[in-house]
This record gives sequence, structure tokens and C-alpha cells, in this order.
Amino acid sequence: MPNHANRSHPAVSAWAALLQVHAELVPALDAELRRATGLPLSWYDVLLELNGPQRLRMSDLGERVVLSRTRVSRLVTELESHGLVRRESNPDDGRSAFVSITDDGRQRLRANAPHYLAAIERRFSGLDTTELDVISSGLRKVLGQTDLPHPATRGRRS
Repeated sequence: MPNHANRSHPAVSAWAALLQVHAELVPALDAELRRATGLPLSWYDVLLELNGPQRLRMSDLGERVVLSRTRVSRLVTELESHGLVRRESNPDDGRSAFVSITDDGRQRLRANAPHYLAAIERRFSGLDTTELDVISSGLRKVLGQTDLPHPATRGRRS
């Protein structure tokens, strides 16, 4: 029986690389975005997910930005106190709430987008288009969601 915990196993090696990249890039991008704009990466990510005409249930927002219920609630409270999002009670279910981006939030998102995109492009500049496509399609396959929109269209909602 093969030893699947061995780092020489291709899937384990890929998983380890993914964890390492995430552990190193997220704090680096957060620090860079904070320096350039004063906006934490987690705030940007939430505003990006809310950038559209629809409001999201808090639980759906938490799933999209991969945060616990408690953490997404605290984050929305912070954003709300800065006038960047609006929280509304769900009239059909008193236990849940909706959250939507405000005009100020949308303006802050647009103002910070060039910094966010430049930071990402710098980190991935050593990869060519083919390599980027392989990474993107491979990760979507891991998720079992090969029909996800291309990353360039993320955040563009009609």
C-alpha cells in the first residue's frame, strides 16, 4: 500500500506547495495593500465579493471569502462602521442578515483595485500564460467546479 503522507507523492506535494504559497502570499499581499492603501486584504476581498447589484446572506459571504461565521460578522461590523457595507435583517428569517456594498465601499474598491492587481501581477510575473492557465484549471478541477468563470472576470457581476 502506498504511503500517501509522503511528500514525494504528487498530490501531497501539490497540497504542500499550495499551503506554502497561501501561507506566504496572503500576509505579503495584506502588508503591501495596507501600505499602499490602508485597506486590509480581507476588507478588499469582502468588498470584491459584494461588488454587484445583489446583496448576500452573511453565511454566503462567509463561504465565498472562507471565513467563520464569527469572523465574517466582525469583519462586516468593521466595514459597516467605516460606511463601506450595509447590513440588513432578513425579513423572512430573523436569525440571518443580508450585507451589501455601499457607494462608498464601491468607490474604495475601485480606488484600491490597481494596487491589488499590481501586487498579484508582481507575485505571478515569473509564470507565463500557459502556466497560469494550468494552475487555474487544475485548482478548479480540485474544487470540482470546472465551470467557474475565468479569474479575470471575477468581481464583474451584472
